[in-house]
Amino acid sequence: MSAAVAATAFLLVLPVELPDKTLVATLVLATRYRPLPVLAGVSAAFFVQCVIAVVAGRLLGLLPHRAVAAMVAVLFAVGAVVLLRGGEDPDELATGRARGPLAMAVTSFGVLFAAEWGDASQLATAALTARYDDPVSVGLGAFVALVGVAALAVVLGQAVTRRVPLPLVRRFAGMLFALFAVLAVVGAIRG
Repeated sequence: MSAAVAATAFLLVLPVELPDKTLVATLVLATRYRPLPVLAGVSAAFFVQCVIAVVAGRLLGLLPHRAVAAMVAVLFAVGAVVLLRGGEDPDELATGRARGPLAMAVTSFGVLFAAEWGDASQLATAALTARYDDPVSVGLGAFVALVGVAALAVVLGQAVTRRVPLPLVRRFAGMLFALFAVLAVVGAIRG
């Protein structure tokens, strides 16, 4: 395991998730349910999503270097498009009221598990796994970043949304992904 690779995954995924539906959906869930079951449910969803993304990235890693670099470029480009085009209304994600802590956690798991499919962080995790060939470090870094964002949403989410406009942060993360896509294209061309 490499601390540098885990830190790289953490530092890439964290700013991508701040403006994303992850933060907002978790914030919405935390306004409806108790914080601990929400955090437990979303953390479990992130764990499963990270495992899926790492497995996808490992499969990409079996390809030749140029093909991997091209796929990494495509994944980052798709992530940039997802971030820059905006998206879903998180209020539509969390409807209804769960009764007990387990029901709250299961509801939170379901909302975030569905919301994270094809998400920028999942694409980044797969791309980083293919790039660094260190699935444990990438998965751990991405998971800690995702749980960190969820904890931020549960504890301080309202303060963040009052001070930093989410569209601005989303645009910044989208431009960052576009930059990584360009760098991956250059890497694919250079071989």
